[in-house]
Amino acid sequence: MSNGIIFGKIKSERYYLRFKKEGYNTFEELEKDIEDYIEFYNNDRPQKKCDGFAPIEYRMMAA
Repeated sequence: MSNGIIFGKIKSERYYLRFKKEGYNTFEELEKDIEDYIEFYNNDRPQKKCDGFAPIEYRMMAA
């Protein structure tokens, strides 16, 4: 996945939702939230292009 796509998803699925609710008090909070989202995106978030599996699950099935 290209950086543009993942960062677009981070903005729409994580940043804007949290920023509207409570915001970030420090850069470290924002950084941690981005790291957590990338972990979620790769390991837990079902994706249509992966037949409804998370990318890591899909790769393991193909191996």
